[in-house]
Amino acid sequence: MQKLSPPPAWPGIDAKAESGFVEWRTKNEAVEFSEIASRGRVLIASNTGLHGAVMSLDSTLATALRVRGAQVHYTLCDGILPGCLMATISDSLPSEAIVGRTLRNTHCKGCFNRGTSVLRGTGSMEHRLSAYLTPSDYEFAERWSAQYGVDQVGSLQLDGVPVGEHALAGALRFFASGDLDNEADALGVVHRYLEGAVLLARAFDRLLEELQPEVVVLHHGIYSPQGVAAKVAEKKGVRVVTWVVSYRKGTFIFSHDDTYHHTLMDEPTETWRSLSLREDQRDQLHSYLTSRAGGKEDWIYFHKDPDSSFNQYAQKHKLDLSKPLISLLTNVMWDAQLHYPQNAFESMKEWILDSIALFAKRPDLQGAIRIHPAEVRGAIPARQTLAAEIQKAFPQLPPNLHVIEPLDEVSTYDLAAASNAIIIFGTKMGVELTPLGKPVIVAGEAWIRNKGLTIDVTSREQYQEIFNKLPLDSEEHVADAQEAEKYAYHFFFRRMIPLPFISPSNTSSFFDIGLESAAELAEGQWPGLDVICAGILEGKPFVYPAETLDH
Repeated sequence: MQKLSPPPAWPGIDAKAESGFVEWRTKNEAVEFSEIASRGRVLIASNTGLHGAVMSLDSTLATALRVRGAQVHYTLCDGILPGCLMATISDSLPSEAIVGRTLRNTHCKGCFNRGTSVLRGTGSMEHRLSAYLTPSDYEFAERWSAQYGVDQVGSLQLDGVPVGEHALAGALRFFASGDLDNEADALGVVHRYLEGAVLLARAFDRLLEELQPEVVVLHHGIYSPQGVAAKVAEKKGVRVVTWVVSYRKGTFIFSHDDTYHHTLMDEPTETWRSLSLREDQRDQLHSYLTSRAGGKEDWIYFHKDPDSSFNQYAQKHKLDLSKPLISLLTNVMWDAQLHYPQNAFESMKEWILDSIALFAKRPDLQGAIRIHPAEVRGAIPARQTLAAEIQKAFPQLPPNLHVIEPLDEVSTYDLAAASNAIIIFGTKMGVELTPLGKPVIVAGEAWIRNKGLTIDVTSREQYQEIFNKLPLDSEEHVADAQEAEKYAYHFFFRRMIPLPFISPSNTSSFFDIGLESAAELAEGQWPGLDVICAGILEGKPFVYPAETLDH
């Protein structure tokens, strides 16, 4: 096994940026780094050069911010992390490679080279994470991490930074599993992710101390390195902006201070309650919600042509629709496994297993568990599947409960329409279903929580109490239609900020950037980009005024 040690010195940029990236360096533009900035100092914490979406958007943001007068810096990992966001288990990357600390030999140089080949052309200043570490840091990270077991890691903090939470989430993502009970190399992999989180925390602390940026911009805001970097910045009082690819084509979600997984639940309702939607905007919303079944207006979707006839499906699988139908909609078990203090359950699996036991006591109900298609069709297919966990705990399901598998081509929307009530954990479906006039019960970290539109559960006892009241009186428990429409419009058309010059790509860059030069990113060219840059530079809300601009 290799020791944890400083990486070799790589010059970078010996990899060419592939199709999909814009070469921001042009004949007519001076893109050399400038010490003079009228709009403040921004750190783009890309860290992961191999992530195509990150490279596409971060290079665009860096250029747009420089055009607006900001001094822009960026960071890249140059091989310091023995486990990171870019590693997922496969035949070419088995868990033994993480345990043996050989990721650097197979992935890191290419990742770093790709990052430099894209970002250096923006004229921003490059910072390598290894430059902020000493040999003793590597020794400490290895020694400190080795003393903890898997069950202890999630709560670990180092100098006030929750390194353990993001290290554990990263290990779960690597294994594509909701827990590590059946992974032989679980302890070794968790230790490597923890080592990386410790090194990242120390390097980023020193980088921020030296650079003193006004704001740090980074993708996602969870896992290692991004989640740890965000928490170090927060600890040091530096503003944080996170972003993520959203669902509608050409749109992105930006958030202040934290990952969108948290901010979308905590967003003040005043942000959208004052909206007064016109009839054409309501039509636009419902047209989009209808399109969601097949994903025609999205670049993230999991069904191409789902069967919209749930009644036919129910008849074929002998669901008894003479009883009130209660639907449970799941999400992917391994995804974004952070701490959510309002959750009624420790995990989605715990929620599902509790619900099955409750259905066994309620033969007057018909239940349907819709397993999320992303378990199979997502970018990282799950290795630990919910169906297998259900089978393990309940070899014989209650006769009044049916499991809809991920590949079953049945429309979740049609299932919801046939239901008396829908129970969700972390899926965004709550945003889509509340305008359709169905009671929605939230047991987990779904973004519809805290909006006054759903029944939000915060304990197992409360969940059981509400379950015992099923079926629900729709008139009493359904969300106010106009309020639900307002939030759905806000979520899909205002929080998802459009950048029309970005389109889906079949290359590993994820996107094509339909621009030829930095001048096309100047202020006033793209309203969505203006909203994003004002949020980064001035702290303004990341809300696109679609109700005005799209009129």
